[in-house]
Amino acid sequence: MKIATYNVNGVNGRLPVLLRWLEETQPDVVCLQELKAPDEKFPEQAIKDAGYNAIWHGQKSWNGVAILAKNLEIKESKRGLDGDPEDLQSRYIEAMVNGVLIACLYLPNGNPAPGPKFDYKLQWFERFTAHAAKLLASDVPVVLAGDYNVIPTEQDAYKPERWVEDALFRPETREAFKNLLAQGWTDAIRKLYPNETIYTFWDYFRNAYGRNAGLRIDHFLLNPIANDRLVSAGVDMQVRGWEKTSDHGPVWVTLNEG
Repeated sequence: MKIATYNVNGVNGRLPVLLRWLEETQPDVVCLQELKAPDEKFPEQAIKDAGYNAIWHGQKSWNGVAILAKNLEIKESKRGLDGDPEDLQSRYIEAMVNGVLIACLYLPNGNPAPGPKFDYKLQWFERFTAHAAKLLASDVPVVLAGDYNVIPTEQDAYKPERWVEDALFRPETREAFKNLLAQGWTDAIRKLYPNETIYTFWDYFRNAYGRNAGLRIDHFLLNPIANDRLVSAGVDMQVRGWEKTSDHGPVWVTLNEG
């Protein structure tokens, strides 16, 4: 079972890129972030024509998350996180697909830091960590996939010294990610590629993609059952080089059926 996560950076503006990638790589399940579209503007028919069912949690101009599944039923179990009834941002959706519980998340960027946006990032992270603790002990494979907006270590950034004051790399952010992992989650990419330079995001400026001056901020965290079934993982880096593409590349894992 191949599961992918992709910050599409505008699902309608990048629809040709998304459909081409789906056609070429045929993932079973896809978590999308940054739809930047209200619910009624989600391109349901085009996705359906590509062979995928979908659930989504949209928002006008910003955020937005979705889960797509190829010829598989999607049983939604949650949208949004508990702990802040005032939070109206569309950043979390969760569903059971083919016996795997899949969470799709778009963690806040948090810049400029320090400031209110950074405070929101850390608060959201706390709420997510509290929910993840409940999911960890599930008796099914659990996959937490998405754009975490976290650079976990210096290994995950080209020239990490440039990111020291950034919300993605501040000590508080990295500590929050470390605390999440400490519950018992496995970072799938790092398990399989402990020493390799792997990025999932390349800025649009300064030929970042051409120079491979990237960041690893899109992650797959697996509970012990999913971890036992992990076969392979990677980044479809070539997609970042396509015309009118997102600044993220799709990331994927494959799990044994178990």
